[in-house]
Amino acid sequence: MTEMSGSFPPINPIRLEVFNHLFASIAEEMGAVLRRSSYSPNIKERRDFSCAVFDASGAMIAQAAHIPVHLGSMPLSVQSAISSFSTLQKGISADQDSSSPLLAPGDMILLNDPYRGGTHLPDMTLVSPVFFQGDLAGFVASRAHHADVGGASPGSMTIAREIYQEGLIIPPVRLFEAGRLNQGIWDLILANVRTPEERSGDLWAQVAANQRGAARLGEMLQRYGAEEVSLYMQALLTYTERLTRHVLQGLPDGTYTFEDALDNDGVSEQPVNIRVAVEIMGDQALVDFTGSSLQVNGSLNAVFAITLSAVYYVFRCLMDLDVPTNSGSLAPIRLIAPPGTVVNALPPAPVAGGNVETSQRIVDVLLGALAKAAPLRIPAASQGTMNNLTIGGWDPERHRQFAYYETIAGGLGARPNMPGPSAMHSHMTNTLNTPVEALEYTYPLRVLRYEIRRGSGGPGRQSGGDGIRRDVQLLAEARVSLITERRILSPYSLEGGESGARGENILLRGDQELSLPGKGSFTLQRGDILSIRTPGGGGFGEPS
Repeated sequence: MTEMSGSFPPINPIRLEVFNHLFASIAEEMGAVLRRSSYSPNIKERRDFSCAVFDASGAMIAQAAHIPVHLGSMPLSVQSAISSFSTLQKGISADQDSSSPLLAPGDMILLNDPYRGGTHLPDMTLVSPVFFQGDLAGFVASRAHHADVGGASPGSMTIAREIYQEGLIIPPVRLFEAGRLNQGIWDLILANVRTPEERSGDLWAQVAANQRGAARLGEMLQRYGAEEVSLYMQALLTYTERLTRHVLQGLPDGTYTFEDALDNDGVSEQPVNIRVAVEIMGDQALVDFTGSSLQVNGSLNAVFAITLSAVYYVFRCLMDLDVPTNSGSLAPIRLIAPPGTVVNALPPAPVAGGNVETSQRIVDVLLGALAKAAPLRIPAASQGTMNNLTIGGWDPERHRQFAYYETIAGGLGARPNMPGPSAMHSHMTNTLNTPVEALEYTYPLRVLRYEIRRGSGGPGRQSGGDGIRRDVQLLAEARVSLITERRILSPYSLEGGESGARGENILLRGDQELSLPGKGSFTLQRGDILSIRTPGGGGFGEPS
């Protein structure tokens, strides 16, 4: 037996590890259910979702190895659900008014509002309270990127001027109340999307995932009792906090600054600066984004939840893989993100690209700052973009609307002792690609070319990884939206290496080869070929 810090009674370290894996297995099993029962390739094939387990206060206890950009933001969604519905802590009164906002067994809260714990509108979060013997014992939640949630363009990922143009905004609402579907809410959602059958299937997959997670957490509570489960929830948070403080103590005290920029916001040509100062003070850190650009007119604004997730991810990367993934990592870290800036936007700023592009640049500046504190542990910049591609319109063969969404891999930054990997998703995304077979089976699209973009990695003592080239031909007229980065500003190198190659977006139409901007929406013709050529990673050290 060993004592944990705080007021906990003695904690058995072996039992602590058992509970750690029990909680993680619930999240993993939720993910398996969600993936296998979903309709859209974006969830089924690319696995663009996350599942997690939370304690009764909304602190994250375990997240499966899903999407890093959801690490810090999912707890805010759960806490938003809690604050929206006064949580019943000590049982359900028999004479409780049915109109009461109190959460009850069988409830499921749905939301996607970025300003209430969400990330961007396509990410729908479903939160389920779990009760045991009448008392609230915790929550399970799933978040999935839906390929269309309405808005100005198919796929709901375009350059907008305000969030209302990006799609349907869902504040925390009861999708299920005491186990019964709220048909009005369900019908309202499906009436505002272009692909209602696919959305319905994906939402039911989230419902199934939450039901499985709630059942598994209920089995734990039945087996071990609420007191012990709660005890080890808190012990895991304390344990992770202690490990995080240990990692921070290994860094030299001081203030480390770095600055980088997004190419533009898709509306103007001005770069969007992101500046950070990371102050290490013993076993604590202060992360300050003061000096970053004010929120912009285009969709590159990040809400606070995104910036929190990026900070969580970067410091999590400094720790070993077997450290539990929970909210304890954030306890020793204080974040300053001034409201009204691109790293903490205020409504009604558009945010579709903040989740996918600005989050990547936040990671770049954080790693750039920490490279000064730990130069032999931090890689050069990876591609710094998710290369968001959305294609939608009318499918004449299947006689229905379609909306295809994908993020495309690229090169990773070189490490001090190893070259950067090629053709991989990096940092805030952990998705796969859409297999060519699944893409061509589902949409009026054909993949003509899919290969590593040789030579795009930055030279150095260790070379950056190469990006990829993916050429997609349209078999029907469609609306195409691009939100891509590193088309103007290259991924940076470290220690005398050279920058990674910038990405390119090319339209091939007959004998013509036309350059497309990094961001925008276009109507393309049947037979047009869209060629996405992604950036390479930066090099590390002077080339020999």
